[in-house]
Amino acid sequence: MIEVLAKLGRGPVFLAGEVLECVITFTNPLSASSTSASSEMLAWASAQIHCQFHTSENRVALPPSDGSKHDVQAENETVFVPNRDSYSETLPIDGPPSFRGQSVKYVYKLTIGCQRVNSPIKLLRVPFRVLVLHGLKDYQFPQDEAVAPSNPFLEEEEGLKKDSRLADLATELLTVATSRRSLHLYNISNTRGKVGTFCIFKTMYKIGEDVIGTFNFSEGDIPCLQFSVSLQTEESIQEEFQRRRGQPVSFSTHARHQEACLHTAQSSFSLPIPLSSTPGFTTNIVSLKWRLHFEFVTSGESAGTCLVRGSQSEATTWTGVEQMEVDTFSWDLPIKVLPTNPILASYVSQFSSTNSITI
Repeated sequence: MIEVLAKLGRGPVFLAGEVLECVITFTNPLSASSTSASSEMLAWASAQIHCQFHTSENRVALPPSDGSKHDVQAENETVFVPNRDSYSETLPIDGPPSFRGQSVKYVYKLTIGCQRVNSPIKLLRVPFRVLVLHGLKDYQFPQDEAVAPSNPFLEEEEGLKKDSRLADLATELLTVATSRRSLHLYNISNTRGKVGTFCIFKTMYKIGEDVIGTFNFSEGDIPCLQFSVSLQTEESIQEEFQRRRGQPVSFSTHARHQEACLHTAQSSFSLPIPLSSTPGFTTNIVSLKWRLHFEFVTSGESAGTCLVRGSQSEATTWTGVEQMEVDTFSWDLPIKVLPTNPILASYVSQFSSTNSITI
């Protein structure tokens, strides 16, 4: 019996363009009464990174595959060599991100194949997650090491310096892109008049951040009875791959806030972007966009008629009316959602950094 243990030391989340390193250990657990003759022989072992692509046949129409094409021969770097102590491979910087949508799925796995002498082949699959940051591919690293982004608290080996610099650079670019703030004011109105205003200070976020916005209903002419805000993703298939022309897009809600706001002058909301969610991206088959979806319920009457006197005595009691004419309307505000530091995303990953099998 041989135990095969695979461990991703940095965690199960990586940035496209980084080097994935996995320490693969083969052990032969022997009992106290066992002798050297009881040891097993490993015939061979190999490791490869796979990106599996799945589609919904009801939503996606892929072109027929070309049967004349042959499988691509793996390069030497994709084969695990025991004397190297670990397997490492650079993730394609132009590959798709990990994504589990309603129409399309991109799933990454490190597949470790091994065989014991005179035994069947067994596979150990190590799932991991890939985040993609657009624009990182075209960046040129500074020639001067002194100005290159780096982490002063980590001792880096020479071979891993560029990889760590890539992660540091991505964090720096994301921080700069999502820290810019400017006031965005939007008037909320329907066919009858102004309902209020909406204020948000930025429209670009990282996964893990909170989307915060405020409402001001004090200057509105139309009373707002209730509002809801949903943080949603919009998954759409490119036109040439749609099963039916003009087929609707798929929406997924990640967070929602609902509030009754009659006679409320100001209100606000805070919607967290889950660290486990997929940032916006586009491939030749599918695109994923983020938005805030607003729904408003307004009164068809003036604000003064929304309350009635319940008693003519000295102690007046005001109550809500039993029936009221209402109008509803919705509004969508596009936002951009970018990835975050892969180490931070590893803390909430459903994947384990350590996987094992027995052969």
